[in-house]
Amino acid sequence: MKFAELRRTTEEESGKETCMERLFEGFTLGNTRLANHFLFPPIKLGYGSPDGTVTDRQLLFYQQISRQGPAVVILEPVSVTPEGREHPKQLCIHLPGSAGELKKIVNVIHDEGRLACLHLNHAGAAANPMVTGTKPKAPSAVTSATSGQESVTLSGEEIGAIIDGYHSAARKAVEAGFDFIEVQAGHGYLVSQFLNGKINKRGDPYGRDRLLFAREVLSAVREGASDKPILVRISGNEMSPEYGISPEDLLPFLKLAEDAGACALHAGMGSACFSPPWYFHHASLPEKPQLDALAWVRKHTSLPLIAAGRMGRKERIQTVVSEGLADLIAMGRPLIADPGLMEKWRQGKAGQAILCGYCLQGCLHRLKGGQPLGCNFNPEIGLPPLVPAESTRKVLVAGGGPAGMSAALYLTRRCHMVTLVEKENHLGGQFALALQAHGKEKMKDSLESIESALRSCGATIVLNRTVDSTLVKELRPDLLVWAIGAAQNIPSFSGLNNHQYTVTSIEYLSAQKEIRGPRVLIIGAGRTGLEIAEKLGREGYEVVATKRTDPIGSMMEMISRNLLLKRIGEMDNVTLMPHTIVKGFHENGVDIEQDGARMSQEPFQTVIVAFGMISARGPDEEIRKLVPRLEVIGDAREVRDIFSATKAGYGLAAEY
Repeated sequence: MKFAELRRTTEEESGKETCMERLFEGFTLGNTRLANHFLFPPIKLGYGSPDGTVTDRQLLFYQQISRQGPAVVILEPVSVTPEGREHPKQLCIHLPGSAGELKKIVNVIHDEGRLACLHLNHAGAAANPMVTGTKPKAPSAVTSATSGQESVTLSGEEIGAIIDGYHSAARKAVEAGFDFIEVQAGHGYLVSQFLNGKINKRGDPYGRDRLLFAREVLSAVREGASDKPILVRISGNEMSPEYGISPEDLLPFLKLAEDAGACALHAGMGSACFSPPWYFHHASLPEKPQLDALAWVRKHTSLPLIAAGRMGRKERIQTVVSEGLADLIAMGRPLIADPGLMEKWRQGKAGQAILCGYCLQGCLHRLKGGQPLGCNFNPEIGLPPLVPAESTRKVLVAGGGPAGMSAALYLTRRCHMVTLVEKENHLGGQFALALQAHGKEKMKDSLESIESALRSCGATIVLNRTVDSTLVKELRPDLLVWAIGAAQNIPSFSGLNNHQYTVTSIEYLSAQKEIRGPRVLIIGAGRTGLEIAEKLGREGYEVVATKRTDPIGSMMEMISRNLLLKRIGEMDNVTLMPHTIVKGFHENGVDIEQDGARMSQEPFQTVIVAFGMISARGPDEEIRKLVPRLEVIGDAREVRDIFSATKAGYGLAAEY
């Protein structure tokens, strides 16, 4: 590199670091001084009570996020009327006692020296009928692509009740002591639905003037809380050509927000109804559309701009801010993965941070299943901190996969003397192998950050060694944690060994065996089988993947599954066959049965067995006799997923 180029590069990097440092300085938003340039966006938690009361876990969660964290903490969304709710354990603002309950959270945030913001919304077509007991309601009848639910048209009287709900909610925000109010006007929710000419087909004033509903909402909030600064949440791009709001419909609203006295625009992406992968910023999506959307919004407003979505890496924040695309940064899931992330950045200790993988598995996937929000890489979120154990034990952890790593990390934090032993030359177990899949690059960062935390916590790590009786005699542990994971389940097929070159999914991912082509059969189209099918398809192989049942990939997080199936669907050389049973192999090919119909396939040069996993063997009797206490955790106990594995390690540490 020439000297001039080197100097320019050095100056650019120095400028980005200076830009990052400035984000930890104060910032004036409206009439309020912020401690830094960061906000926590509204994240659905599922920690609440169905009756609207605030729980201890909610208080712990917001305390964790607020401590040395973002200047403004925006609470999880609240619906201004019961018909606009999305989750049975959603925080409430519409009940008589809501202000008093929410004040508990406000006090926790204020005690940490941070400001609290109430996020007001009505989901409209995205409302959950299982929660509301009614059909979703929208400006016009529309079917949500996400839920498949068809909404009914709001009457004028119902619109008036919703406007009153915003006014009442704003008054309660003042009563509860909130410092800011945020109005959700994007992401395909009700305000956006009224603005959107593709959805709002009304013939009354709310259709002839699509700004009318938004204008009345902002006016109602202003009247209800005259002295509170108002943030307005939008989608920079709803990323749905068929149903997403157009720039032509969004542009006049930006002017309306300015005229209504909003103090900032909070720009995310996507639509809850029609483009949830963008709404939740899935890891596999490209980053450029978001930068383009921020640039467009910046061009068309003079208001301060808050950028939200996949902001958990310093380098990305530096790019956004240095290019003038945003004034403030909203971080949600990155702070769920590590509430101390910002302070580690501020102190120059970025290498100690646990990084979010944007996988949606521990957070969104659990919430969709009716479970409270969690995190694959932070099982502590919303739970009391671990404290030193009353007595110290010598612990041997067998297995360096997610369960073993988690157990070693948290047992060490409880002041136990921990040795982790892994038979391979790397930590992470089979999860490390799975990171070869498309779109999982950020999850590799997460695994590496967990490994870094483990190596610096004081645990002893031994690689390339198996836990056997000799090692147990040498270390003499008080507690043996058996976390050696799972083994490949290899079903019996007629002729498989005699007529077919076979590779297990683990052998493929660990490069123990080559793939012979051009035709590859994958038995088992679950998560691993589908990811292998896509990878081989990208490499040009002709791939057929079978699954005995349907839906294919049924145990996957829904957004990840849909994106993966969409990508595979665009490949002419990959065929998925649900309801298909492999009957046997012979010299001329393979016999299969699909939906009761027998047929044959031409020969495959490679068969990959991805038929699921079974728990690996437990410790032998000699080892069991040598240890006073034995705990079997993770996939070694029951094959599940990485969330369950890391949770098991944490749960074990909490018991000891």
